[in-house]
Amino acid sequence: MEDDMNLGMPELVLIGAIALLLFGPKRLPDLARSIGGSIRALKEGLKDGLSETDKKDPS
Repeated sequence: MEDDMNLGMPELVLIGAIALLLFGPKRLPDLARSIGGSIRALKEGLKDGLSETDKKDPS
């Protein structure tokens, strides 16, 4: 059975072209930076949440 979420180069180019048309070349770097910051904050939050559950007393 083939994986449905397998993206190749043609699909990524098409997604990039659509993003370029929708947002324009000036806003794409800001958008990418914002998405990267959001992902980083999510990872830090998940890591902090996991460490908080480890600190709790099981009793």
